[in-house]
Amino acid sequence: MLLYNSQVSGNCYKVRLLLAHLGIEYERREVDVADRSNRPELLGGLNPALRVPTIVLDDGRSLGESGAILWFFGDGTRFVPADQYERAQVLQWMFFEQYDHEPAIAVVRFWLHYSGVPAGFEDRFEEKMAGGYRALGAMERHLEGHEWFAGGAYSLADIALYAYTHVAGEGGFELDRFPAVRGWLARVAAVPGHVAIDA
Repeated sequence: MLLYNSQVSGNCYKVRLLLAHLGIEYERREVDVADRSNRPELLGGLNPALRVPTIVLDDGRSLGESGAILWFFGDGTRFVPADQYERAQVLQWMFFEQYDHEPAIAVVRFWLHYSGVPAGFEDRFEEKMAGGYRALGAMERHLEGHEWFAGGAYSLADIALYAYTHVAGEGGFELDRFPAVRGWLARVAAVPGHVAIDA
């Protein structure tokens, strides 16, 4: 099995984290997160969106989008609850992560650390920061009354949200304002089998 990966990408990290928890072995092929000039040749036949992560299964089938890959490997494991409503809660938070959280927190982090031209995004910076803080606020409100995001246990929802939240400081987001989020980050990092983003 082959994972087209970018080591700094939170979306790729989600997949690596789940595969580590499941003990699934795979090969990696590193893809530049900023220079996308070779994406059509590299990923054109595997993922129409030309994005990482993209995974190629042992039988040659490919799958893109971090949430879809998480669900493919996580379904039927302890990371997806058996209860129908709790499974829907997992998806609720995974959709929230891709719609509200990642487009703000991950984008600002990329602008500041990996794009090479952070000054070019000044006109959208405040809007993205506000969106990131709204997402963190929603997480804080939930975590004030829950240890995990869905089903009362560590799940795909936590893996999806952890990836960019734990590096939000690289985008200038002040996590000290969110004590429940910080407590949850510590719980995720303490789960047996956890691996860091640079592993």
